[in-house]
This record gives sequence, structure tokens and C-alpha cells, in this order.
Amino acid sequence: MTTRVRFAASEEDLGQRVDVVVAKRSGVTRAAAQRALRNGEVTVRGDAVRPSYRLERGDDVRGEITPGDVPAPEAEDIPIEVRYSDERVLVVSKPAGLVTHPARGHLQGTLVNALLGLGVDLSGKGSTRPGIVHRLDKDTSGLLLIAKDDDAQTALVAAMQRREIERRYLALVRGRLPAESGTVEAPIGRHPTRRTRMAVVADGRRAVSHYEVLETSARFSFVEVTLETGRTHQIRVHMAHLGNPVLGDRTYGGVGELSRDLGLERPFLHAWKLAFPSPADGTRIEVTDELPDDLGRVLGGAGLSTPS
Repeated sequence: MTTRVRFAASEEDLGQRVDVVVAKRSGVTRAAAQRALRNGEVTVRGDAVRPSYRLERGDDVRGEITPGDVPAPEAEDIPIEVRYSDERVLVVSKPAGLVTHPARGHLQGTLVNALLGLGVDLSGKGSTRPGIVHRLDKDTSGLLLIAKDDDAQTALVAAMQRREIERRYLALVRGRLPAESGTVEAPIGRHPTRRTRMAVVADGRRAVSHYEVLETSARFSFVEVTLETGRTHQIRVHMAHLGNPVLGDRTYGGVGELSRDLGLERPFLHAWKLAFPSPADGTRIEVTDELPDDLGRVLGGAGLSTPS
């Protein structure tokens, strides 16, 4: 039976390990709580955290803990394009519509199933998200970094925390941005009333996005966004906060006449560039991924061009 987790950190919880508090609050074993946290099934303010994370004031803990006998994901023959590979890491191009890893409601047909189908070594064997270092939303396409062993996973997660991994996205947004380039620094947390959404909220977690306008017209702007932090839905929330939602984004106000005119059927958001230090020797590795055909057609129809 699935156990639902939903609570705000109390004064008594502050400074305590999240796995300990989740186990106590939900009546499951600590091992089950740790597994759910590692798998991203239970999150803090919408973000996956380590079981050792210590709760802070304003933390909102939510999710579901599935029984321990849920089978590990199996290999599936799902086409996936590899953009880079060495002995320690893999970079793949995730197509839009593909969920990153198994979760409630998506036990099969995920990127993880596709990775297992490649037959390569992955970190975290036996978990529900082997190899996964970071995630992309289901309808966001582009580059994902995959660890082939546990040491590589640890090194890449540490590099992410030190902001040594560069993640650049291409987005088509409504209207003109406030400036040709700028930074959005606005905390993100769960929407106060629509709990499946994120929002800019005073007690949210620090979130920073840097943008540069590549091309613009009277009705929309083609921008590159670089993440300094990696909160859930960060770019989509920050662009909507500026009043320039990502076109095609139904959740954050990006659907309307302009999206329909362009024939856009999903958010115009693509992870196009990824740079990271090699877990083997620290050498900087840079990978790019051109816009997929659907977004390329939309951009061409708008009279704009992709960056070189």
C-alpha cells in the first residue's frame, strides 16, 4: 500500500534529518523513507534532496512512499540519442514527452527504461533512477547527464552543488524581456493554493536564472537561459514571473493565440548546451544539442534562427 507524505516542518523538526522525520511522521521504516527520498518520490519544496538533508523553517515535505517490493525498472527498446559517452559518463538527448525516471503513474516507458535498454553501466543499480544526475520536465527536450558508476554520480552531484555544471536552455517566450540580458533571482516553492504548481513565494528556496535575448519581435523573444540553481520548473516559473511565459506552457500561462498561430503543442524549452568537469580527471566537457524538428519548425515559422 502506498503511504502519502504531506507536512510542513515544525519547530521540533528544524535541524533534523529529513529521512528520520519522514519515517516518524509516516510510520514507515527509515530505509523506506531513504529510498523514497533518493528516488525523488518524496521532495522538499518540490525538489529532490538527500536523506541527510536537515529540515529548515518553511520546508514543505510531500510525496508518496511506495512499497519496498515495487520492481526495479526494466530495460525497454525506446529510441534515445547519445550525444557523448566515455567510461564514466553519458550525455543523452531526451525527447519531449518522455518522463525522466519511473514514479507513481509512470512505471514504464521512461528515460531510465531507455537507458537500461542501451545495456551500459549505470550508477545506483537497483534504484528507480539509475544514472540520473538531474532531471528535465516531461515536455522539455534536450541534454541530460548520466553517471555510469557511483563514484561518478557522487562527483557530478558535488560539481552541481558547486555550480561547476553549466546548463543552458533555449526558450521562446511571449513579449519583450525587460532588458537584452539580465538575472532573475526570485525564490521558488509550492504554489500556495495550486499544489501541483510551483511559484515565486517569499519562503521558497533560492532560485537564480540568467537570460540573454537572442532575437526578438513585437510579439515574442527567443532567449537563452542559464541556470545557476535547479529548482522544479525554474525557467518556466521565472519567465512567467517576468510576465514573459514560455510559449506553449499550459501550466504557467504560455498558451494563447500566439502559440496556436505558431502551431506550438508543448512548451518551447530545450536544454541545448551542457558543460561539466570529467569525473575522471576534471577536464571540461562541453556538449550541444540542436533544436528538435518540432521546435525548429516553430522557430522558422516565426522568422527566427537557431544560435550557432
